[in-house]
Parts: sequence; structure tokens; C-alpha cells
Amino acid sequence: MQDKTILVVDDDPAIRDVICFALQKASYRYEVATDGKEALDKAALHDPALIVLDIGLPEMDGLDVCRHLRRTSEVPILFLSARDDEIDRIVGLELGADDYVTKPFSPRELIARVGAILKRYGAPAQDQESKEEPVLEHGSLRLDKAQREVTVGEAPVSMTVIEFDILATLLARPKIVFSREQILQQAYKDNIHVSDRTIDSHVRNIRAKLTGAGCRDAIETVHGVGFRLGPCRIDGA
Repeated sequence: MQDKTILVVDDDPAIRDVICFALQKASYRYEVATDGKEALDKAALHDPALIVLDIGLPEMDGLDVCRHLRRTSEVPILFLSARDDEIDRIVGLELGADDYVTKPFSPRELIARVGAILKRYGAPAQDQESKEEPVLEHGSLRLDKAQREVTVGEAPVSMTVIEFDILATLLARPKIVFSREQILQQAYKDNIHVSDRTIDSHVRNIRAKLTGAGCRDAIETVHGVGFRLGPCRIDGA
């Protein structure tokens, strides 16, 4: 049995059964919630390693649940949606979700995505990580891979797993302009069906968080090419 608990949040019992059976078959522990309030309560109670979260929940939908969770937690979130709606996808990613699956879905694909997210979440323990510089610094920005911490000056900045990996990619080679495809390959090594718009959403999130910490120029857009690290100066410095 995997030593990780997955919280499954869906109001459709048939969908819940499919997900839970697939998780059980893959030796994951799981808890279930049928609405947004129960999801928040169980997330606080069980401290899950990942949340599989349906967007179309009654009363408090999955996007609202994600907003509430992101105020206090960086737990990885895999969204489920009955619609292949790009707006839902972008909004979900901008709120801090790690991935997105459209119903109907293949249980095997869902488990593969769960495994990929959990693997990224535990990436610092991998041998490859230990061969790289454990702490990356540029201007006022500091990223500690071992502790999974980002700071601007003395101010800590909370990042999701994907945001952290994208920022680490840029920091590792600060003079290089990365295309969206190159960032996808670095941050989503084990994932599939991820669009360029996904990277744009995550970069906007990273910029907003670093700006909130006083660093407005951390990531520069090179039009027609991609992104590179900026000077990373603290406002007024």
C-alpha cells in the first residue's frame, strides 16, 4: 500500500467508484468527499498528498474549493471536468491546480497523472536532483531545491509544485531564453497532453506571487520565442 492518501472529491457516486477502484488497484489509500465543504473539512483532517477535485460540485464548486485551499495549502490538485472547456482549464491552472482531466477519462490515464504529480512533488529526493545545485540565486531571488522554498529578499513566496519547477528551470540557466516547449519538457517530464497555454498560466501565477513579494521583473517575455529570467530586483532597491 502506498503511504500516500488521495482525497477524491466528486458528487457523482459512479465517478467516485471508478476513481476509488483505480486508486485501490494502484495501491493508493484514499478518502472521499461529495461536496465542497466536506472536501475542505477532509483536506484539513487527513492532510492528503493530492486532491482529485471535480469542478462541477453543487453549492461550492471545485474552483471555489481550490481558492479556499490555496489560502493555506499548496497540496497538489488534479481537476476533473465534464466539459473540455479551455476557459475552465486556464482558470483552474491560474488558481494553482497542477493538472486537468476531462470526463469521460481513462482510469489508467488518471492513475498515470496522479503518479506523475506525486513524483514531481517528491522530486528533491531523486538522484538527479542531488547532482544539481541545491540552492539557486539570482538578484533578490533565492530557490532552495532541498527545502522546496522560494524567497525574495527575506520574504518567503509560496509556490505550487509546477510553479517551483518552472522557476527552477529558469534559474538554472538565467541567460537562456526558454521556449514553451522546453519548459514543458523540464516541468512536465512525466505528463501528457499539456498545452502551451498551460505554461503561460503558470508563468502569470509566478509573476504575480513574486510581484507580491516586491519583485516585478523576475520573468521576461521574449515575444515569439518564450521566457527568460529577469534582473530579479526588489522594488525600490
